[in-house]
Amino acid sequence: MRTDTAGLSRGLRSRHIRFIALGSAIGTGLFYGSSESIKAAGPGVLLAYLIGGAAVFLVLRSLGEMAVASPSAGSFGEYATRHLGPLAGFTTAWTYAFEMVIVCVADVTAVGVYMGFWFPDVPRWIWVLAAVLLVGALNLVSVKVFGELEFWLSLVKIVAIVAMILVGIAVIAFGLGSGDGHAGLSNLWSNGGFFAGGADGFVLSFAVVMFAFGGTEIIGVTAGEAQSPEKTIPSAVNSIPLRIILFYVLTLAVIMSIRPWQNIDSSGSPFVEIFAGVGLKSAAAVLNLVVLTAALSAINSDIFAAGRTMFGLAQRRQGPAVMLRLTRNGVPWVTTLVMIGALLTGVLMNVLMPGRIFLVISSIATFATVWVWLMILLTHVKARRSMSAEEAASLKFPAPLWPYGQIAAIAFMAGVMVLLGFHENTRVALVVGAVWLALLAGVHALWVGPRRTGPQPVAAAEERAGETPDADLASLEGPAGSSR
Repeated sequence: MRTDTAGLSRGLRSRHIRFIALGSAIGTGLFYGSSESIKAAGPGVLLAYLIGGAAVFLVLRSLGEMAVASPSAGSFGEYATRHLGPLAGFTTAWTYAFEMVIVCVADVTAVGVYMGFWFPDVPRWIWVLAAVLLVGALNLVSVKVFGELEFWLSLVKIVAIVAMILVGIAVIAFGLGSGDGHAGLSNLWSNGGFFAGGADGFVLSFAVVMFAFGGTEIIGVTAGEAQSPEKTIPSAVNSIPLRIILFYVLTLAVIMSIRPWQNIDSSGSPFVEIFAGVGLKSAAAVLNLVVLTAALSAINSDIFAAGRTMFGLAQRRQGPAVMLRLTRNGVPWVTTLVMIGALLTGVLMNVLMPGRIFLVISSIATFATVWVWLMILLTHVKARRSMSAEEAASLKFPAPLWPYGQIAAIAFMAGVMVLLGFHENTRVALVVGAVWLALLAGVHALWVGPRRTGPQPVAAAEERAGETPDADLASLEGPAGSSR
């Protein structure tokens, strides 16, 4: 393994970027966490996913505008540093890394739940530990291997979701299966109404809904390792609306049509429970394999994104210099090992509190995710306002609905933050989030601010060693992302 920092490997192609984004967007939040949002809002959760998805699309278009305009600067942490100041960039990048750790803990927890479908007597933590070690090892190989792995894992998810929708439509239309109860579209409005959870349930469902979209901002993170970011980033961002409609709204509509929403519980994946409940046992087993693959895919993306973010922080002397160490294949191995070590705490939590861990972890992840999105939006607003009319007109990928869409998205994200305080199980997220941000502010004031002498310490170190700085290294913000 190399001890120098000659640069990250630029090995991600267009299809890698697209499917990495899919891997972050389609994971535990949909396959497992959706049961919590359904429980809160009933069928009205479909509208919640549409509204939340629209807000996230505006976030990604804002990020995409900045990434295409300045891909060499890296991702949102560096953009926040440039436009909002060093403290904003520091807290944004480290909170993103924190988000990926927390989301990863939720994902590995889901792996334990899914394996319980086949091995109910095996302790959950054993499967959690196996998932951490397996995916962590794969991330140490090379970025190209990572991209290929994520491509195929995401492809499996896409094919399976489309197949599930088709089978679900057949169940609804022809009454397939031998389960009890009526399957039909009327289940969306005949069991307490479309807004069966009332206004309170509908509003509170956003705390879980937004968790499901966490990680989509990895699109910006991959810019530094994309071969043609000016082409791949817009393509990936613009595919978000279709994904939201197909993979969230349509899928959950099928699920709640097959089985009344109030009969869906959170003991496992609602996708698996539905087909087991209507007598299609083999379909349930196949779907359980798919949701397991989805969780591994999400973990894969999260380890990649957090590792690259911490690498970029170390590059700008906002993190320990040891995180700059790379393998011969250009993989930041220290940051990957840090992620693996952090995930081992998830193993411990699954031992100590297996019943409550997912809701607590997902709410903390929602806080971190929404904070990052808020900072992306605020950074974009500041960046756009600093442009001249000519500069704004020359943007290759301008965000739509400027400035009213961005203002509405900012207000929406702030509202989600407030919502976390209304439920006993999610209130802990505000406490943890406040402590986290205070800790970052303290570290920045006492350590990062005084010792930071410039944005390119790596170049100086390499010049002292008689090396030529690698252009690829300067192309990263926080990493080269989440899914998120």
